[in-house]
Parts: sequence; C-alpha cells; structure tokens
Amino acid sequence: EVQLVESGGGLVQPGGSLRLSCAASGFTFSTYAMTWVRQAPGKGLEWVSAINSGGNYADSVKGRFTISRDNAKNTLYLQMNSLKPEDTAVYYCTKWTTDIGMDYWGKGTLVTVSS
Repeated sequence: EVQLVESGGGLVQPGGSLRLSCAASGFTFSTYAMTWVRQAPGKGLEWVSAINSGGNYADSVKGRFTISRDNAKNTLYLQMNSLKPEDTAVYYCTKWTTDIGMDYWGKGTLVTVSS
C-alpha cells in the first residue's frame, strides 16, 4: 500500500524558514518523480515543485524553496526560506506516475506564516 506522510509544518514568522518532509512507503521511491502541491485557505490547489533527478519550481517560490530527496531514506523534502504570509497553506506531497500524473497524495501538513 502506497503511503505518503508529510511532517514539518507549523507557525513561522515572515522571513523565517521551515523544512517539510514526506516519508514514502509501499513503492520503489527512487524510480518515481515526486511533487509538492499546496492549498491556501479558501483557494484552489497550486503546484509548488517537482523532482525526478533535478528540481522544478513554480514562479511564486523560485529562489526561496528547494526540493530534494533522499532515496536511501525514501523521503522527500521541501526547504522553505524567506517565507511570506501568502505561503500559508496545507502542503501535500504526491507521487507522480508518467501518463497518469499525481496518483497518490499525503494528508498534508499546515504551514502558517504570520507575525
């Protein structure tokens, strides 16, 4: 059974940093691209970043967020720096399968950026 479990969210002041983690199990983690998606309160889903070998980023987070993975630990990360109030959202990690897309999602972790 595929499982994705996010952690690392919380309350942080503007300009601060957080690192999100996503522990994956139930599939061969190293062979799949992974993504981070977020949903701000009252808004739709927004793709944030993806990684296979290299990382790709939405313009809204480029230069501030860094996606990485540790295939030995089956874990996906999102380092978030210079956080802004508009980064407040529930952050989800997803597994990406070619020709299908985001086929499995975690339950999400809440990030709140506020003073």
